Amino acid sequence: MNFFSYLLDPAHWTGAQGIPARLVEHLGYTALTLVIALVIAVPIGAWIGHTGRGGFVVVGLANGLRALPTLGLLVLIVGATGLGLIGPIVALVILAVPPILAGTYAGVRNVDPAVVDAARGMGMRGREVLLGVELPNALPLIIGGIRSSVLQVISTATIAAYVALGGLGRYIIDGLAIRDFPQMIAGSLLVALLAVVADLLLAALQKLVVSPGLRAAPATRRLRVVPSKAPDAARAA
Repeated sequence: MNFFSYLLDPAHWTGAQGIPARLVEHLGYTALTLVIALVIAVPIGAWIGHTGRGGFVVVGLANGLRALPTLGLLVLIVGATGLGLIGPIVALVILAVPPILAGTYAGVRNVDPAVVDAARGMGMRGREVLLGVELPNALPLIIGGIRSSVLQVISTATIAAYVALGGLGRYIIDGLAIRDFPQMIAGSLLVALLAVVADLLLAALQKLVVSPGLRAAPATRRLRVVPSKAPDAARAA
């Protein structure tokens, strides 16, 4: 059996159920989920990080939502809302919010207090400090949260095919139903490749938008310790 026969067959690269169409569906679910999660998580995380109020709630909520079983959450929400796009998207948003929320809160909260004090000393108000100082300095952690969220959504959207969602997960679920292993392997490889490419693109975006001064500093060089020579008391004697 040629396990890559599904990918090599030209017939599977055309039509409404072809690989390009399924890829566009998967990217559409991911983009829609990410936009909704950003609108929810970034303002809340930024405000809590700026004011310092509710940080314990954010950490607890983020950890609690991350612990939710993915498939169980999907089945529960789809069972409550019915089959369609709304239920799976709601489940994906619930899973996408915690990394972005935690990253935004931690990024804003960990901005150097001296920088914030300097901005206030220049006459900047609270909103100006948040938008002009704290959020730009928090970009590395915010984008890190977005990268984690995107990987979570790409993988979960694959499982969401179990509840009648489209995308690349259809190859895995439909292939499992008829024991078509080349189709399942094709779906798995495509999802993995999409996740890797998405993460690399976000890493490149992070290097592009984050100031070089905010990037991780190189490891401190090791200093060679030379022992000092103590005076020879014996010779002096």
